[in-house]
Amino acid sequence: MTDGDPKKAGETILEVVDNQINANDPPLVKETFNRLRKLGISRRESKKYIACALSVEIFDVVKNSNEIDYDRYFTNLQNLPEMPWDDE
Repeated sequence: MTDGDPKKAGETILEVVDNQINANDPPLVKETFNRLRKLGISRRESKKYIACALSVEIFDVVKNSNEIDYDRYFTNLQNLPEMPWDDE
């Protein structure tokens, strides 16, 4: 992901989401995926929504050298399909 290719970065984040869903770790990711699917959102779009919530955390870690804020990540997952930045 260090080559600056946005497409590769997006694919990598979606791969992380897939891994979280398949491992059920954290469980809220799989719960969110299933909830979004029940709302009629496609598999791919559901994963993209989750990737958006995860991207907020990755951006904060990279930009501010912080650790992942799991409370914020979980809150953003629970609020999907509303995007984390919709209230800004």
